[in-house]
Amino acid sequence: MRLRTIAFTASAAALFALAGCNSEEEQETVEVPRLVRVVTVVEQTEGRTISLTGTVAAERQVDLAFRVGGRMTERAVNVGDALEAGQFVARLDPVNEQNTLLSAQAGLSAADARLVEAQLDFDRQQHLYQREVVARARLDNASQVLRSAQSAVDDAQARVDLARTRYDDTQLLADSTGSVIAVGAEVGEIVQPGQMVVRIARDDGRDAVFDAPANLMGVVPRYKEIDVALTMSADVTAKGLIREVSPQADATTGTFRVRVGLDNPPAEMRLGSTVTGRLTLGDAAGVVIPSTAMTSANGAPAVWVVDPATSTVSLRPVEVSEHLPSRVVIDAGLQPGEVVVTAGVQALRPGQTVRLPDAQS
Repeated sequence: MRLRTIAFTASAAALFALAGCNSEEEQETVEVPRLVRVVTVVEQTEGRTISLTGTVAAERQVDLAFRVGGRMTERAVNVGDALEAGQFVARLDPVNEQNTLLSAQAGLSAADARLVEAQLDFDRQQHLYQREVVARARLDNASQVLRSAQSAVDDAQARVDLARTRYDDTQLLADSTGSVIAVGAEVGEIVQPGQMVVRIARDDGRDAVFDAPANLMGVVPRYKEIDVALTMSADVTAKGLIREVSPQADATTGTFRVRVGLDNPPAEMRLGSTVTGRLTLGDAAGVVIPSTAMTSANGAPAVWVVDPATSTVSLRPVEVSEHLPSRVVIDAGLQPGEVVVTAGVQALRPGQTVRLPDAQS
C-alpha cells in the first residue's frame, strides 16, 4: 500500500512538472508586440529655407590714424560726414616736427658746404698731381675726404626727407571716398601713432552681415546666392553672394559671422539698416525622416522599416545626403509612403512584431 502511494505521488509530480513546462513554452511562444512610434516617409520637394536677420555694413572699413604722435589741434569731420579722396581730416600740433625739419635742413646745408670744400680741394690736388708737384698720397687723401663729405650729404638728405615726412604726417587726409562711421579722438587729446582718429566706411561696396548659429556652419556653402530684403520694407530687395564665413565663433554669442556681398543694393539699404536674408539649402531629390529614426547596420546608416501587412520590422541600409539638427535627408534606401520607426530603434530585432500607437492591442 505504501509503495502504491509513493508511485501515485511520483506520477502526479511528473504530470504537474510536464504541465508546468508546457505552460512556460506557451508563454515563451506568445510574444507581445512592442509599441513603437513611427513616421511615414515624405519626399522633399524643395530645399530647406533659412532666414537670418542682420545689418548692412560697408564691404571695407578703414581706420584713419596719424603715423606720428602728438596733440590733436583740429578735426574737420564728424560721424555721418561724406569724404572724398585727399580731403583734410585732422591735424596735430606741428611745432616739434617743424623744428626737427629745420634742424635737418641746417645739417644738410652744412654738409653741402663741406662737400663743396672737399670737391675744390680734390680738384686742386689732382691738378698738382698731374703736374707732379705733389705725391700720390696727397691726392688719395683728398679723394677720401671727398667721399666722406658726399656720404655726409647723403645722410643729411635722408634726415631731411624723414623730417619732412613726419612733418607732413601731422596732417591726416582721407585715402578714399566714404562716410565717417566712428571717431576715436577729440581735439586737445594726445594721440599715439596708429590710434584710430576716424573710421571710414568706403563707398566701393556693401555687405549684409549675419550672425549664424553653429548648426549651419557645415551646410552653408561659400559663394551661395542669397536674397536680402529690408526687414521693415520687404519690397526693397537685393541679391548677394556669401563671400566670407568666420572660422571662429563669437566668444559671447557662440555664433559665426557671415558676410554677404550685395550686388547693386538700392539706396534704401543704408549703412546700419536691418535686413533679412533667405537662402535655400539642400537638393530637391531625397526623402526626409526624423534624426531619431537613424541607427546603424555593420557600421553603415540604417533604419527600421515596418511592413504594414505583417506588422514586423526589418533593418534597411540607407544613404544619407544631409544631417540636420532634427531631420535627416535620405538619398537612397527609402521610398515615399514607407513607415519608419522613430523611437525605440535600439531595442528592435529583425522580424519582430510591433504595435503602432493607434493600433488595437
